[in-house]
Amino acid sequence: KADCGKKKMKEGADDGGRMELNPWPAFINERLEMYNKLKAEHDALLAERAANDSKPIKVTLPDGKQVDAESWKTTPYQIACGISQGLADNTVIAKVNKMVWDLDRPLEEDCTLELLKFEDEEAQAVYWHSSAHIMGEAMERIYGGCLCYGPPIENGFYYDMFLEEGGVSSNDFSALETLCKKIMKEKQAFERLEVKKETLLEMFKYNKFKCRILNEKVNTPTTTVYRCGPLIDLCRGPHVRHTGKIKTIKIHKNSSTYWEGKADMESLQRIYGISFPDAKMLKEWEKFQEEAKNRDHRKIGRDQELFFFHELSPGSCFFLPKGAYIYNTLIEFIRSEYRKRGFQEVVTPNVFNSKLWMTSGHWQHYSDNMFSFEVEKEIFALKPMNCPGHCLMFDHRPRSWRELPLRLADFGVLHRNELSGALTGLTRVRRFQQDDAHIFCAMEQIEEEIKSCLQFLRAVYDVFGFSFKLNLSTRPEKYLGDIEVWNQAEKQLENSLNEFGEKWELNPGDGAFYGPKVSM
Repeated sequence: KADCGKKKMKEGADDGGRMELNPWPAFINERLEMYNKLKAEHDALLAERAANDSKPIKVTLPDGKQVDAESWKTTPYQIACGISQGLADNTVIAKVNKMVWDLDRPLEEDCTLELLKFEDEEAQAVYWHSSAHIMGEAMERIYGGCLCYGPPIENGFYYDMFLEEGGVSSNDFSALETLCKKIMKEKQAFERLEVKKETLLEMFKYNKFKCRILNEKVNTPTTTVYRCGPLIDLCRGPHVRHTGKIKTIKIHKNSSTYWEGKADMESLQRIYGISFPDAKMLKEWEKFQEEAKNRDHRKIGRDQELFFFHELSPGSCFFLPKGAYIYNTLIEFIRSEYRKRGFQEVVTPNVFNSKLWMTSGHWQHYSDNMFSFEVEKEIFALKPMNCPGHCLMFDHRPRSWRELPLRLADFGVLHRNELSGALTGLTRVRRFQQDDAHIFCAMEQIEEEIKSCLQFLRAVYDVFGFSFKLNLSTRPEKYLGDIEVWNQAEKQLENSLNEFGEKWELNPGDGAFYGPKVSM
């Protein structure tokens, strides 16, 4: 049985880095052989469909112009070439009926068509996703391990790999980059193939992680894989036309992580990279990274004796006297702003019985991220947020409608059980304080209160010269409460955002389980 992650890796002779495995792990060729049979069947079916089911369709461009095309034959790339070869060459991905679409995938019906260049955020995500596949191919050929997830991220991409033995070193980056550049030079086509789930379980039987994804995440009879060169991977896509579209690539960081971020699961090796359509953009990025290192708050904190972290209390900041002075100055600034806006400051406990978190729903949804312990045969937990404590405060006596809106502010200490590998300076910690407030109000007061909060946000950010983007995150699949209340709340948040006047975007299904939110 071919398996991944168990083949011993070859090391380079001089620099301690890696060399490409020779021969490749058996699973690569077995997977490719199976794919080629499926692809031949798919191509025959597509040719039959093009011959029998093709019909004239209209493709509407962003300027309103309509182009004649044939279903199951004409591709977005062909339409781009019909406009100009320069446009076709500079297009990263198509957008068909508002959905990203492979440039070489035939159109199926009347549709709208947009041609996205690298400057577009959706195109960047596709570009970096395709780059991740290039790096994934190189990782398989050098390490022979089990590929896991390989998504685009805000600045670049990463790929996780399970290795039975050994690990990844920064000494390996040069070998990985060299092989990536070879793959790019070969202009390997990205091919999309829809395959039955049971067939894919056979194709990926060597990789328990891909089988988990198929069994746990895929709820349809079929799903898609993409191929470039010898790499075939589970993927929704879409991708660039071929690996040659990636002009320059840099592998710059590695770390360890856990499968799906769960500390009781397998440890994985994560490799980060970034890519661009031209070398100048990469040089600019490298220059920015160098400048960012000097501006890194962790470096400034050490150099100016503001704060530090210690392994004996991971994720908990030690503020030195100068840092504490700045910290307290910020609190006083926010405290004065609270007073101007009718907030009342309160102090609440750090530890609560788990019964409170069960009532609030946090225990069912968030207990893995809480520090809990037993006291006199009952389970208690350090609070990860102030919401339930403020609800107890509101509930401790009968309230009159005349007290509404009641605005409670709290600088209480919060603890969240973040994975040690995710801790990063002051941006991801286990112990922290927020300028945290909750407003108890009537349904008809929501809109005005949210508008006031947005003005509060703008006033504070203006002081520091910060810019911000706003998203409205709506009801997720799993939620608490009545759907009518959700709908009313979402509508009032939308009205508040529109009246506020700043640009905002809708983020469907990303609200908290207990309510919609305006996130920044």
